[in-house]
Amino acid sequence: MIKEDKPQIIELPKILDNRGNLTFIENSRHIPFDIKRVYYLYDVPGGESRGGHAHKKLRQYIIAASGSFDVILDDGKNKTKFSLNRSYYGLYIPTMTWRELENFSSGSVCLVLASEYYDPGDYYYTYDEFLKAVKENEANQIS
Repeated sequence: MIKEDKPQIIELPKILDNRGNLTFIENSRHIPFDIKRVYYLYDVPGGESRGGHAHKKLRQYIIAASGSFDVILDDGKNKTKFSLNRSYYGLYIPTMTWRELENFSSGSVCLVLASEYYDPGDYYYTYDEFLKAVKENEANQIS
């Protein structure tokens, strides 16, 4: 069962075939949102990192379509590292989660499925801004 408020690895259907395997994703069936945007990162030079932001409303599902990379998630209190290296599972990332991508292997492709259309206003671009929002959200939940 998918907990929409927690980051988690979600395995996708895998159809094995001697001619090559097939994996598919269906809206709101395999991941907990309708897909409104798809993008991918590729040709990331060795030693580079990507991400370094969080979202107010957007949720994501990240797949290592080829190669491997690490995803570091931070909820404002705890950091967790996930290593992605298979195309038949991915990482669900809920809202209000700081994310960084690093340690890309040569030729890797990071496929991202997003719950919202691109909106620059949905981003926390600095870690300090993100932490401030986390504290404000916690204070609002207490009162």
